[in-house]
Amino acid sequence: MAQTAVVAGVGPGLGASIARKLVDEGCRVGLFARSEGYLDELAADLSEGSGDALAVPTDLTDPDAIADGFDRVREAFGPVDVLVNHASAAPWKGIEAVSAAEFDRALDVGPRAALHCSQEAVEDMRETGGGTIVFTGATTSVRGRENAIGFSAAKFACRGMAESMARELGPEGIHVAHVVLDGELLPPEQDVDDPETYLDPDEIAESYWHLVEQDRSAWTLELDLRPHVEAF
Repeated sequence: MAQTAVVAGVGPGLGASIARKLVDEGCRVGLFARSEGYLDELAADLSEGSGDALAVPTDLTDPDAIADGFDRVREAFGPVDVLVNHASAAPWKGIEAVSAAEFDRALDVGPRAALHCSQEAVEDMRETGGGTIVFTGATTSVRGRENAIGFSAAKFACRGMAESMARELGPEGIHVAHVVLDGELLPPEQDVDDPETYLDPDEIAESYWHLVEQDRSAWTLELDLRPHVEAF
């Protein structure tokens, strides 16, 4: 039976790669982001074959908009089985330069949006007996970054949420995993000097799907991904 997935925070690059992988594996996918034009193009592209993708323009800082988005996905595809919390905002500023509004936005787009999306998804997953929630993390999730105090705080918060949710929801058959992307992502449609020093979004998406497929006897809580030239 096809699974229903939501990718919260879709843009060119990794978000699109994750959505494409889910569609390729037979999932019906709701695409959440603010950019309506881009979402419409991506949904049409993903649906050209046998796949199903739904553009859901959503302000992820608005809990009501998130609830409405999940209702649209349920109406089109049924209960949500897979959620990828992928959204983030990054004011690259230090302690004295960052404004209260910029700091709040990092929290609103990151952990608060993940909270509201997860609450919606968990409601479905409890009713159907299981599911998967994946958080996209970064090096900053485990090691604070200079002059990125808002991003660091938000990513640390998401990691803590993932660990807490995994302990709470695991016994109910809901797999929660956090992925640390320890390196720069290969930019879409742009040449770089040394591609091997970058993480490939399509290969990252393969790892996300592996988390969805894992047997309950051996679930991953945290997965670290980095380019081989930067490994350890």
